[in-house]
Amino acid sequence: MRIVSLLPSTTEIVFQLGLANQLLGVTFECNFPPEARQGREIVVGGIDTHHLTPLEIDELVRAKVAAGEDLYSLDEAALQRCDPDLILSQDLCRVCAVSSGNVDEAVAKLQCHAAVLQIDPQTIDEVIESVRTVADAAGVPERGAALVDDLRRRLRVLRERVDAAVGATPRPTVFVLEWIDPPFVGGHWVPDIVTAAGGVPLLGMPGQRSVPSTWEAIAAADPDHVIVSPCGYSLDGAVQQALDVLPRLPDRAAVWAVDADAVMVRPGPRVVDGAEAVATALFGSGVTGLDADTVIRRVR
Repeated sequence: MRIVSLLPSTTEIVFQLGLANQLLGVTFECNFPPEARQGREIVVGGIDTHHLTPLEIDELVRAKVAAGEDLYSLDEAALQRCDPDLILSQDLCRVCAVSSGNVDEAVAKLQCHAAVLQIDPQTIDEVIESVRTVADAAGVPERGAALVDDLRRRLRVLRERVDAAVGATPRPTVFVLEWIDPPFVGGHWVPDIVTAAGGVPLLGMPGQRSVPSTWEAIAAADPDHVIVSPCGYSLDGAVQQALDVLPRLPDRAAVWAVDADAVMVRPGPRVVDGAEAVATALFGSGVTGLDADTVIRRVR
């Protein structure tokens, strides 16, 4: 089967299912595993925002959305060269990836025979089940079932360890800052990651969109922990942004920076890594047996 992935998360799923040799096209943002783009067509391009501040990025995105302009570009010639049987797409977030509507139009225009599979998980359970959905569509249901079982086993083990560590004491409250300027609350599956890690998510609603907030609302929530998880940034970028907003965060809160793209904002198998990393931050490596410093780091 010839597969094209239009999402970094589904690219990760395809690799974890052992289907890398069938993956012919990816996006410019597909960077995990490190070889994800090597020898493959770059089917989706986008705007280079590395030189912009978070506020400038937010203003650019808002302006383009208001003008009805696309944030991502689908390379129809590259798609045609791939001649896919299966295209993995989404309609979850126009800011995060090319939409399925654009893909459907391209498929029709090119008279492509590919099936377009829309992957739009909203919760951590749906993220995990999307692995099975991709595996079934790719003709390897047994691999999908095995991977799903392993991800669920890891969450079950994590819950048991955290429950034992917490006992009857109150669970720590956690606020996840998904963007710093303006401040956004992490939504969708992010509150589920916090819950799976043994924390109590504040302001964000499981299965609901990420929403803007205010520094006053964050202070009023009075979290025990703040996790700075800026979408589109690695750990070093998150650390710098956490330092930038440190004076605006509640004084008593422990402040962490996390590699958002690796373990928080992309709805792929590594969200379970995210739950394990957050649990390590909240309760220490003695609970999880992990050294999570490569993905989450304390700033204060």
